[in-house]
Amino acid sequence: MATPDPVDPATLEIKTRSIEQTLHPLVKEISTLVSHRERPLCSDRSLRVIARVGQAVNLAVERFVTVGEKIADDNPEISEDMYEACKRARDAGSAIEKLCEYAREDSLADRGSVVRAARRLLGSVTKVLLLADIVVVKQLLLAKKKVARSLGRLESVSNFTEFVKAFSQFGAEMVELAHLTGDRQNDLKDERRRAQMAAARQVLERSTMMLLTSSKTCLRHPECPSARENRDTVFCQMRRAMDLIHYVVKDGVLDCSESQSNSQSPQQEDWDSSTAFSALKHFERLVETTRMTLLGPGCRETLTAALDTVIERTQDFTDSAYTSHEHRENILLLCDRLELELNTLLRIGNSMNYEGGGGSPSSEMEQAVLSLLRTTRDLRQQLCTTTMEQAADLGQVTKAGQELVSTIRDVALANDRYHLQESNEKFRECIEHILEVCKMLRHVALSESLQVSAKFTEINLRIYGPQVVTAAYTLARHPNSKIAKENLEVFADMWQWLMTDVTTMTKDVLELNQNRPEKHYMSLPRPGKHGTTSKPLKPVKLDSEEQAKIAKAGLEMKLITSEMDAETEKWQESGTALEENNDIVKRAKNMSSMAFSMYQFTRGEGALKTTQDLFTQAEYFAEEANRLYKVVRQFSYQVPGGAHKKDLLENLDRVPTYVQQLQFTVKNPTVGKAATFTKVDNVIQETKNLMNVISKVVTTCFVCATKYNLDFRGLSAHGTGGSPYRGGEGAGADGDGGGAGVDGSKTGSAPGSDPSV
Repeated sequence: MATPDPVDPATLEIKTRSIEQTLHPLVKEISTLVSHRERPLCSDRSLRVIARVGQAVNLAVERFVTVGEKIADDNPEISEDMYEACKRARDAGSAIEKLCEYAREDSLADRGSVVRAARRLLGSVTKVLLLADIVVVKQLLLAKKKVARSLGRLESVSNFTEFVKAFSQFGAEMVELAHLTGDRQNDLKDERRRAQMAAARQVLERSTMMLLTSSKTCLRHPECPSARENRDTVFCQMRRAMDLIHYVVKDGVLDCSESQSNSQSPQQEDWDSSTAFSALKHFERLVETTRMTLLGPGCRETLTAALDTVIERTQDFTDSAYTSHEHRENILLLCDRLELELNTLLRIGNSMNYEGGGGSPSSEMEQAVLSLLRTTRDLRQQLCTTTMEQAADLGQVTKAGQELVSTIRDVALANDRYHLQESNEKFRECIEHILEVCKMLRHVALSESLQVSAKFTEINLRIYGPQVVTAAYTLARHPNSKIAKENLEVFADMWQWLMTDVTTMTKDVLELNQNRPEKHYMSLPRPGKHGTTSKPLKPVKLDSEEQAKIAKAGLEMKLITSEMDAETEKWQESGTALEENNDIVKRAKNMSSMAFSMYQFTRGEGALKTTQDLFTQAEYFAEEANRLYKVVRQFSYQVPGGAHKKDLLENLDRVPTYVQQLQFTVKNPTVGKAATFTKVDNVIQETKNLMNVISKVVTTCFVCATKYNLDFRGLSAHGTGGSPYRGGEGAGADGDGGGAGVDGSKTGSAPGSDPSV
């Protein structure tokens, strides 16, 4: 069995586009090198080409680590880790060059040596890049710290001369921070983090003018409480924005500085709170998973907790004063129906476990699952309908709010405090109404960027909306103050910006919901019977830039595949575990072949030509993993208790989760080219994750079989359907299966198909 790599590339998550782009040339060279072992080296010319590729890889690595070591010299806090990563990269590059230099047909065909060296190199180089990224993060956080100090100085000044000097320095530091955060925002891969950074930058940009006028007003009228409230609110909101920048840059780590101890500072729940739709999606995934887990131990608690979360999220709809009685009743009835149907499913599952049912769900359980999923679909539609009804009134509400702002400005100039108080009450009602709509829009938003947009529109409106009236009270007390009048105008402008944000966000959320194809729940896809969505996706090809973006994930999957191939071939050569009817080996090799064809797709090669081809292949890959899971589960009963069995079961128990994640990713509908590429990227990532755990499961099976002299014969998953895309090996590796074509047409039947897939 192969020794674990010191640095596993699968565990190093890349969060920025710049690292991807830097890695791509190296990925391309390694891909070329590894691809050569797929075909025999039958000439001296081929051997010379391999030797040159090995030299090129090592030379590129040497140049790369020289830069890495220079970064280590300049940054002592990462120097130890950086030197170690550079050493590993240099050793791996040198090993690859030597392997290529002494390549012969019989030696390079060894699947272990080149693949392991390539994985070590890829992991080490990625580690170097991630450490270098820490330096970039350090520079950004240092700029943020400078702005925080400048804010503190601005808050403590007591005269205009000091204020002008401090504000000038603050402006210069804000420009630097804006530049660094803008670069980081564009570099981030994660959609939610990118949207959060954009929201934080927008708050800082818009708040700067309010900081100027509110501070000047407070200096001019130090005895006025409303002027101080304006200024303190702006300072607080800007500090929150900088805390959010820290949170995004550190990928979910809260700032523990003194500013974070402020009781008004938002916590993680404010930034990453769950929505009703995301809670429903999580619940649906758990329900679908029961087809494989058959409601084993712990499922009752997990499903019940997930449903409680769904019901808790719907309370924002039922508790709203603006939700009609009919919609409120419908939501409550659907929640009750979900509880009843979940109890029915749990009862059936308990009955099956008590009676010792087989490895597949009964027809009664399948119907319970489908009924539960239909109800979640109905609840989702009801929440969407409720939101759209309230959003329809939003135009009138925002118009009324704008008219109230004009009225507030007029009565403040007239020093009419009675009518100012009256307008204030109406204005607060208007704000509350818009906040309720924003909250519902966030719950039904289908993309993470829209969820973030709705959340921060709501936060900014809740904090800055009332400050229009606060600024008006200052002007009412000092009607002849030019700075107080200017301050009110600036806060009124902020209100106009917020209304534009609300209108734009509402339009985007509703348009995406209306364009989303209706999702019909059914049994998992079967070859030749139906597709994964109600409307087939338009097949498209990836361009060269898109292929470059997913190259690293594709290569990582390829290396995992190669390592598993090497392991199975080693056992095949020894004849120890490969019986003629060994379903574990056959399915492992089948999955390896499918994964290889998906890797070829990332390079623009092989049988998979369009994105729809890739998605279809991923379906078969997930189905084969499901079958392998059941075979290995049977095999595990033979393994005596101990460390090996524990290791086998720990990895095996992860398979259903990864299968479900891949299946849901494949079935997730997309609209537009960008969304389709994101789906391709996610499918490759999920396939890589599933392949990684399958590789560990298969390797552990062979270890157990050898150690305990166990028999593989008689194990079967009752289904042998092959894939229509096999990287040139043909459909149905087991020799008896068929599959579906790209368009879903039937090309063969799979005898004895497992009813659970």
